[in-house]
Amino acid sequence: MNHTLRNALLIALATSMASSATVYAAKKDAGEKSASAFVTVNGQSVAKSRADMLISAQVAQGQPDSPELRAAVKEELVRRELLAQEATKKGLDKNSEVQAQMDMARQGVLIGAYLKDYVKRNPVSDAQIKKEYEDLKIRLGNKEYKARHILVDKEEDAKAIIEKLKKGEKFDDLAKQSKDPGSKERGGDLGWASPAAFVKPFSDAMTKLEKGKFTTAPVKSDFGWHVIQLDDTRDTKIPPFEEAKGQIAQQMQQGMVQKHMDELRAKAKIE
Repeated sequence: MNHTLRNALLIALATSMASSATVYAAKKDAGEKSASAFVTVNGQSVAKSRADMLISAQVAQGQPDSPELRAAVKEELVRRELLAQEATKKGLDKNSEVQAQMDMARQGVLIGAYLKDYVKRNPVSDAQIKKEYEDLKIRLGNKEYKARHILVDKEEDAKAIIEKLKKGEKFDDLAKQSKDPGSKERGGDLGWASPAAFVKPFSDAMTKLEKGKFTTAPVKSDFGWHVIQLDDTRDTKIPPFEEAKGQIAQQMQQGMVQKHMDELRAKAKIE
């Protein structure tokens, strides 16, 4: 069998593991008609719907629906059925930990089905996506800033760092004192970002700086005291609407789902 095809199939199986686990968790229908069976293993029919699921997953990834693919699917389903039968013979399906895992897998599939249905019933319109795109352009502004900072707990420590900078000590070296683990090992570098990415006191101070300059007074935020240096600026590059549309729609759907989840939780009786 073609190894590339085999590997591709295994990837599809991995991504659909929860669904497969749920199938095995459920009791098999003794009256299942042979016409709906894709293959029979030791007298036990394997439903055609399982094969259809795996084939559809592969076709969705660009794999052509071919006799070779169907043979690979059949081989995989036989392998899984044999292992599942052996596990059942050993009573592993009665194991409490295994049962808990199968319950979680079943719950995961139900959740996935519910969310898919919710998004389908509550689509995001092109007009909504366009409005979000225009709002995003406003939030991002027309400039990006490449800044670095040193974050400390006490104002006096920030003042001491500023004095050392004035005397010529390097920002990179002093940044090792920062309590920001994400930037301290990079000389305090925060990369390119729009002012909207930062809390307001930080962005207000940063946008007033000239290139190569640092704040001569500590900047207070909810995180502590900052010493900020501006390295560079550039024009914001916002992708065209058609290019950004898919990602914006996805983010809006995620926000919509989270809001729905918050509403369900607010109404739920949780003890």
